[in-house]
Amino acid sequence: MARAGTIVRRLPSVETLGAVSVVCSDKTGTLTKNEMTVTTCYVNRQEYTEQELARFKEREVGKRLLEVFALCSDAGETVGDATERALYGFCENCGVSPEHLRRRYPRKGEIPFDSDRKRMTTVHEQGEKWISCVKGAPDVILKRCRYEMEEDKIVPLTRERRTEIEAEITRMSARALRVLAGAYRELQTGKMPDGKWEKQVGQLEQNLIFLGLAGMMDPPREAAAGAVEAFRRASVRTVMITGDHADTALAIARQLGIAKRREECMTGAQLETLDEGALEERIGSVSVFARVSPEHKVRIVRALKRAGCVTAMTGDGVNDAPALKSADIGIAMGKGGTDVARQAADMILTDDNFATIERAIEEGRGIYENIRKSILFLLSSNLGEILTMFAAVAIGIPAPLGAGHILWINLITDSLPALALGMDGNDRENLMRQPPRRTGESLFAGGGWFCMVFYGSLIAAVTLGAFFSRQELLRAQTYAFTVLGLSELFHAVGMRSLTGSAFSRSLGKNPLMLAAVLVGILMQVAVTEIPFLMKLLHTVRLRPAEWLALLLLSATPLLVHELLAFLLRKRR
Repeated sequence: MARAGTIVRRLPSVETLGAVSVVCSDKTGTLTKNEMTVTTCYVNRQEYTEQELARFKEREVGKRLLEVFALCSDAGETVGDATERALYGFCENCGVSPEHLRRRYPRKGEIPFDSDRKRMTTVHEQGEKWISCVKGAPDVILKRCRYEMEEDKIVPLTRERRTEIEAEITRMSARALRVLAGAYRELQTGKMPDGKWEKQVGQLEQNLIFLGLAGMMDPPREAAAGAVEAFRRASVRTVMITGDHADTALAIARQLGIAKRREECMTGAQLETLDEGALEERIGSVSVFARVSPEHKVRIVRALKRAGCVTAMTGDGVNDAPALKSADIGIAMGKGGTDVARQAADMILTDDNFATIERAIEEGRGIYENIRKSILFLLSSNLGEILTMFAAVAIGIPAPLGAGHILWINLITDSLPALALGMDGNDRENLMRQPPRRTGESLFAGGGWFCMVFYGSLIAAVTLGAFFSRQELLRAQTYAFTVLGLSELFHAVGMRSLTGSAFSRSLGKNPLMLAAVLVGILMQVAVTEIPFLMKLLHTVRLRPAEWLALLLLSATPLLVHELLAFLLRKRR
């Protein structure tokens, strides 16, 4: 898992990964690169593209918008989140120095951004005046604006202009741009009270003067679309949960193949109108949740779980901790995540990359499959030993095996071969085309019982066949002892794939399995060639012709496995 870019904090989550049916992911930084660049601005009824931004600063309203973005920010050139760094670089590219402005108009207070308010406000002293600078989600800011700035004049913000601005927000968002709005307000002259600025919201964030919009491009990660498609083939749904505008979220979701239609998108406001039952009914048809708060994320995860989904949830902030705890598997970001999110999570992505989740689920499925193969191998092999001894007692013949024989066979078959199966590489492409495992599903589901009973009976049959092939008891027991040990080694090779050919992947790719089989054969040869071991285990020396016949008989479980795999492929 570490090689797959995932730090596992709680070991049982590795098993749960194989059963994940829904992955809920944030957009910014996980599905996208989190490398934001301001590519367009809208001020004074006009949109300025990336090539026209040089003319943008010539407008008085443009200069004022740059001042708000520079002052209402904690970012530096390399410090701060991606959104604020993008605005910092935008101001510098337009010839406005944020550091100079911050010295000129010192900050006297702030109300920080949070995911519920979706805006940030700072208070600055400008000579004898005080101003509040506000930036945030455009729909949230627009509701608090009563005026707008046109050129260098402040005019009332009419209903028609609100409609025009909302249409511009929709157009920019539809181009997958993350849109921020800037506004300000001149406050009363004289000294304002310091501290506890949250109590001054009514004065600082109402009757604002709307300045304009900035659109930022955050391109999707190259590997994200491939991961979403891999999840689709594996019957795992991808759900995007973001605080961005619905049109921005839907545009990115379309690029990545998460959603196609508007009906697959739900906003936080729409979600609040639904009770738990109605949400559970709709949750299966929604792939994008936009403008959501941390509380909404918890509701979404719980609704998915009630609908029978095994849910993985990504998060990076302090407010994401409840959702990470609520999910079957909480996945925190290793680079951009907070300590609180990492402590609440079951797993941590070291590269904050959505594609890493796909590799982790693939690895989790592979680990579970290897555990299942190892257990079925051990049970079927030991069942073969039990049936061999039980059959001898039932028909009243001498025991084919002694106690020392059984201990020796367990030594060479229950150790290295079982470990080798646990380390075996799986057919990853086929593994990620299967639906997720149902929670609570038995290890014996999907043909596990048949595998255990069938191969256990087959091993017992070839062992008894070898025993009955000789009249001399000591030689007959040596035959049975040899065939039982070797057949379990060949059976271990066959168990590399429960449904396909054991040689679909080269045996050389699992050197431990190759070594386990070779060591097991050499140890089995040793008990019929070394006098000390022959005396200890009551065996006789075997001739080369006998060895060849016993090897062919012992290979029966592997040959039958390959025949069944061939017939299964033909049937498919």
